[in-house]
Amino acid sequence: MIIKPRKGWQLIDFHELWRYRDLLYFLVVKEIKLRYKQTILGGLWAIIQPFFMMIVFTLFFGNLADVPSDGVPYPIFNYSAMVAWMYFANATTISANSLIMDVSLVSKVYCPRMTIPLAPVLAFLLDFFVAFVILVAMMLWYSIYPGATIALLPVLVMLMVLTAAGIGLVLSALNANYRDIRYTVTFLIQFWMFASPVAYPTSMIPEEYHLIYAINPMAGVIEGLRSVLLGSSAFPTEMVLVSTASSATIFLIGAFYFRRTERYLADVI
Repeated sequence: MIIKPRKGWQLIDFHELWRYRDLLYFLVVKEIKLRYKQTILGGLWAIIQPFFMMIVFTLFFGNLADVPSDGVPYPIFNYSAMVAWMYFANATTISANSLIMDVSLVSKVYCPRMTIPLAPVLAFLLDFFVAFVILVAMMLWYSIYPGATIALLPVLVMLMVLTAAGIGLVLSALNANYRDIRYTVTFLIQFWMFASPVAYPTSMIPEEYHLIYAINPMAGVIEGLRSVLLGSSAFPTEMVLVSTASSATIFLIGAFYFRRTERYLADVI
């Protein structure tokens, strides 16, 4: 067997990822255990973060600024977006720092390096589903019942995960090469939140700019979730399609860039 270094751009080796699926599983379990080990509130943190953010946004944007909420109560209008946003923000942040945190795994043991930044993206799905239970309870409290479009919910969740994975792959590879990237991640996430319809509806943006706005993949995810869960507006098909294309592009760019830098990560990390 002749082993040669990889050169140039490499395709995603799904066969190798599948062979190392047990490693990915244990990395996901490890991420969940480390996050809640020796904590007082444990899994309640998955609820506390979006719930208290919802309270703050309701106070300042819903009451003081009187931001519209497309005919639904502002608390559930904001919380439905906050559940998706907190998943994206946490998964992306931890994924961006994953290679630095698991430096021994990168430098001493061979494994598909892509499994390391993908593990937090999958692990935070547990937080998302825990927080989603509170969203269901709020829907029952406000007597809001979804229609037939609820069948599109798994598609929107997959789109959310794909976006987080793509951004996480790009930032983790950059962070391994340039250590000051970690300081920009927090700023990037905060800026991205206000560039997404978390505190305000897309209806506040002129309709002719909706498709341009949907290049931000989280815009399509959030508006789609509000539509299928709350029925606040008609399902934004064109926005979701644009966001899907944008998300797929981000993921492919992230995956190819990560594969290109993967061969020398152990030398620079």
